[in-house]
Amino acid sequence: MASDHHDKQPDTHQVSLADKYDLAKDRVFLSGTQAIVRLLLMQKARDAAAGLNTAGFVSGYRGSPLSGIDVQLQRAKAAFDNAHIVFTPGLNEDLAATAIWGAQQAEMRGEGRFDGVFAIWYGKGPGVDRSGDVFRHANLAGTSRYGGVLALMGDDHTAESSTTAHQSEFDFVDKMMPILSPAGVQELLDYGLMGFALSRYAGVWVGLKAMKDTVESTASVSGAVGRIVTRVPDDFVMPPGGLNIRPGDGILEQEARLQEYKRQAVVAWLKVNHLNHIIMSGGRSPRIGILTTGKSYLDVRQALDDLGIDEVRASALGLRLMKLGCPWPVVPDELVAFAAGLELIIVVEEKRSLIEVQVREELYGTPNQPVVIGKHDEQGAWLFPVKGALDANDIAVAIGTRILARTPDAEVAAAVARLKAAQVALAETRDAGVRIPYFCSGCPHNSSTKVPEGARAYAGIGCHYMAQWMDRSTEGYTQMGGEGANWIGEAPFSKRGHVFQNLGDGTYNHSGVLALRFAIAAGTNITYKILFNDAVAMTGGQHHEGGLTVAKVAAQVAAEGAQRLVVVTDEPEKYGSGTLLPSGTKVFHRDDLMSVQRDLAAVGGVSVMIYDQTCAAEKRRRRKRGEMVDPDKRVIINELVCEGCGDCGVASNCVSVQPLDTEFGRKRKIDQSSCNKDFSCVNGFCPSFVTVSGARIKKAETRPMLEAQGSALPEPQPRQISPDRPFGILVNGVGGTGVVTIGAILGMAAHIEGLGCGMIDMAGLAQKGGAVFSHVKLATTPEGIHAIRVAAG
Repeated sequence: MASDHHDKQPDTHQVSLADKYDLAKDRVFLSGTQAIVRLLLMQKARDAAAGLNTAGFVSGYRGSPLSGIDVQLQRAKAAFDNAHIVFTPGLNEDLAATAIWGAQQAEMRGEGRFDGVFAIWYGKGPGVDRSGDVFRHANLAGTSRYGGVLALMGDDHTAESSTTAHQSEFDFVDKMMPILSPAGVQELLDYGLMGFALSRYAGVWVGLKAMKDTVESTASVSGAVGRIVTRVPDDFVMPPGGLNIRPGDGILEQEARLQEYKRQAVVAWLKVNHLNHIIMSGGRSPRIGILTTGKSYLDVRQALDDLGIDEVRASALGLRLMKLGCPWPVVPDELVAFAAGLELIIVVEEKRSLIEVQVREELYGTPNQPVVIGKHDEQGAWLFPVKGALDANDIAVAIGTRILARTPDAEVAAAVARLKAAQVALAETRDAGVRIPYFCSGCPHNSSTKVPEGARAYAGIGCHYMAQWMDRSTEGYTQMGGEGANWIGEAPFSKRGHVFQNLGDGTYNHSGVLALRFAIAAGTNITYKILFNDAVAMTGGQHHEGGLTVAKVAAQVAAEGAQRLVVVTDEPEKYGSGTLLPSGTKVFHRDDLMSVQRDLAAVGGVSVMIYDQTCAAEKRRRRKRGEMVDPDKRVIINELVCEGCGDCGVASNCVSVQPLDTEFGRKRKIDQSSCNKDFSCVNGFCPSFVTVSGARIKKAETRPMLEAQGSALPEPQPRQISPDRPFGILVNGVGGTGVVTIGAILGMAAHIEGLGCGMIDMAGLAQKGGAVFSHVKLATTPEGIHAIRVAAG
């Protein structure tokens, strides 16, 4: 950037938001999910250039860190239609995987309209668990010669927005599916193209690691269609008939092909395409080797930067670095070559040991075998723990300590001391306050999750999970789709005779109806509260697959044999004559919720209450788009009348009811900027509430520019970005305060100026008022950015 803003403006590039999917554009600004969309278009273009008439297919199920991928895929419909790429959202993950399996059979019997169908499956960690049976069958069967399959495993290593921390690689290893682990947005494109080529050659499904630090980050990347060139091995002999999918394939023949040929074909392909390679050679006398992959590779590069070690310094210190693009299976010859001459190998990988165990296995019995450390150090103590995520500072200390044990170096010693101090300070830092995520203003769950006194409810997967953090007598949950099945096992041994089970409409549609069917079959005494919010709110407000409606849900549960079925809603007038509800279904206003629940609890067997109220956040969006009527009224609190009892907040459980400190003590007010006009706050017994119709919120008075008052605005002092060290910015706040927007503006500005930039939003449950952090890295080139998170110090 220019040091004098008056003398020289930064060079800028012509940039359009449409660039991301314009294959004529080389340098583009992409998020990880947008990279997946561009990857599909690039594969189609590459096939066309090779004379192939292929099509594409995508299916899966959203969930953080892949929560927004379906939204990006839907927005690309016009481009997809032109490229013969079909996106069909999966009802759940295993059905989506089965559809992908089917796409590989499209031309197998001579009935296909295309030469092949390349395909992508996506799902977060629990979806990988769920789809294991399909993966096993489909990988045994194989892929099409001109098709190929990538399976995106969305892993949440620190359970930021999941009920468990996930590592999915071992699921893929069990099915003998090779795994590619990209480090950043650029490698999502590069490894994706390589993955399709590998999948076609070896007839296997290829796993693509998609964790938060890659798929939820944003960066300037090269999107050139011809950037990646792949080769076919000339030293591997294919078995008769090849390795791809075929009709009339015997079960044991599939097993033999997988076990005897496919893994060897994968290894042969990896060798000639150099997906694994040595980054730093270690000079003439290498002593320490670092082996790493994916996000951990970025952490290692950041660690080396913090230690002041570039390639020249690494050669002087005898430090060798190898990056595995494919952490399973490793290529034995490459591993042996990497280990040659080393005294110590440090394996840096998150979660369980996948690479380390392969290193020990492949090097066992070799001459001058080096010491191998990773999860544990030389004495057996924890080094890089299995839990949580790795930190670049800790990695730097571990590497630096072992360098100093062999080669005294003042610069490295000073860096290690500084980093240790930063980690001590980090460990000793305590949050001054914690912002707990909460239901949005006007959220249906503010009312729907209440239960009668003495009753107990179970939570489930969805926004209503947060009821466990509130005074709702709600405790315990299951995996997605298991809601209520836990009570089937608990009920025969419990003194309690009945429970309520909250079940979101998205989860019901995904798999929850099976648990309800199980409860009916088992004769369990339980009331399912199906919370119909007309949107999959937790992942972005997507519509339900299949056009789910209250009437459809009611018909389904009635057909399953529910003992009693009721609908509770904030708009009972919607259910007039002609409404297609099963015979005997009663409709109640949400004000009658408690009495309705008490009646249902007295019914033996499985009873069902469908609570119908649209998601508040989705209401707000639809009203802005003119798709839903915006009530022409507002509620305000007369602070002179308000006695500050807080009953309005208790009645509504709404975060728009906020404290107001006055000279007469603490009162209450309605935050009109966040209010979604649910009006449940008026149920509190209070004469201070005033309903105003036909009014508009008064806009703040604009102040004249300082310049107009004769005082020029000072030019900000530009920040110099060092060519050898990126500049880190940490933006923080709470949901809805523009934190993510600030990061996006900074990133796009850097992209326009031709700088390297990378961003990741630590949003978690930010849309529910939780804490938000945006990590922004700026560098003179994209290659100058390694770990995308800003570390302590």
